[in-house]
Amino acid sequence: MTAPVPQAETLRSALAGLLDGLPPKRAAQAVDRLIATYRGATPTDTPILRDRADVAAYAAYRMPATFEAVHAALEALAEAVPGWTPTGHTDVGGGTGAATWAVTATWPGDRDVTVLDWSDPALALGREIAAANPALKDARWQRARIGQDLALPATDLVTVSYVLNELTPADRTALVDTAAASAQTVVIVEAGTPAGYARVIEARDRLITAGFRVAAPCPHSAACPIVPGEDWCHFSARVSRSSLHRQVKGGSLPYEDEKFSYVAATRLPVTPAPARVIRRPQIRKGQVLLDLCEPDQQIARRTVTKRHGDLYKAARDADWGDGWPPADH
Repeated sequence: MTAPVPQAETLRSALAGLLDGLPPKRAAQAVDRLIATYRGATPTDTPILRDRADVAAYAAYRMPATFEAVHAALEALAEAVPGWTPTGHTDVGGGTGAATWAVTATWPGDRDVTVLDWSDPALALGREIAAANPALKDARWQRARIGQDLALPATDLVTVSYVLNELTPADRTALVDTAAASAQTVVIVEAGTPAGYARVIEARDRLITAGFRVAAPCPHSAACPIVPGEDWCHFSARVSRSSLHRQVKGGSLPYEDEKFSYVAATRLPVTPAPARVIRRPQIRKGQVLLDLCEPDQQIARRTVTKRHGDLYKAARDADWGDGWPPADH
């Protein structure tokens, strides 16, 4: 959905040194174990990332994908709220801080940044990695239990990425409500699965009830037209694969696609995309088929052909997750 950015390269370089001295087999085993358990029903006061080796392996494996997914969501938000730059950012459950890197990639410059997580080793490593990003030099890395007792300071932007699945339903509800009470804008990213989408929709509904408007991906703040159980809304971000990725997953492709669901909602004046491409465009001879979420609460397939002129050229360049039509059409 987004072009490569300098922060992505800097992050990959910073992560490359994390596994120095850690045998490749041990790193792969750590990632295997953490993948199997990290997104399960783990109590928020019992972090699975137990030590630096755990955190280093998991960060090297997951941070690039989290960065790309959150960055894609933030870019869509930035398009819907042009001219706005957050002066403060709180990343809840941020671990090693991938979302903070994504924010600096979307809105360059310094801001007040706080990362909250329950894992001391993750926070320590996040601080270490952040030394490579000048915009994060003054970030605060604070241990906190993410749940019903969490207190958040007032800020412009709160991000919650790949966190809701780790919480009980009561903690999920409390976290979304707390974020809504403390921030102008809230961005929630979850895995691009039916369950991840369901958690995003639940959060979306709570944010709308709290007075927020949806900036992205939806072109409206009304009910989602997708029927639960029949389909789910998700997108894809391309991620360069490291040697550790190839060790753990096998295969030889230099990239993989991170599937994610998200909602970006705000109290600011907002102009959502007229429609959103919600599946990969199908390019055929002389025509492009676009599956769109449209502002009248319907999912529709639109056919763009050569007779549409420049719009046809734009359709051939359109990507899954883009707003439609492009702003210059």
